[in-house]
Amino acid sequence: QVQLVESGGGLVQAGGSLRLSCAASGRTFSDYCMGWFRQAPGKEREFVAAINWSGRRKYYADSVKGRFTISRDNAKNTVYLQMNSLKPEDAAVYSCAAVRVLPSRDYDRSTSYDYWGQGTQVTVSS
Repeated sequence: QVQLVESGGGLVQAGGSLRLSCAASGRTFSDYCMGWFRQAPGKEREFVAAINWSGRRKYYADSVKGRFTISRDNAKNTVYLQMNSLKPEDAAVYSCAAVRVLPSRDYDRSTSYDYWGQGTQVTVSS
């Protein structure tokens, strides 16, 4: 089992920045690829970003490319999501997820991931 705990959410003005963290425990963190997803009220969960075990491969949703950066620190068992130039439409509950092998094609599907955190709320005021 892998336990995931997100933090760093909050209220920010449009154009501002936040850094989300996801701390993992329970298994060897570097064995797992990590993803960030978000879900706004009344909408389906959507992919935001993913990173492989080494950090060399990263994937982003088109809607966040150039604004968000995913990274990881295997020594700290933590994956991060740096969010810049936030927009009101970025407001959602952000959750991190883990999987042993990151599919090269389906990395953006929530069903590809085995473990999930509870999520952290991000609110963006206009």
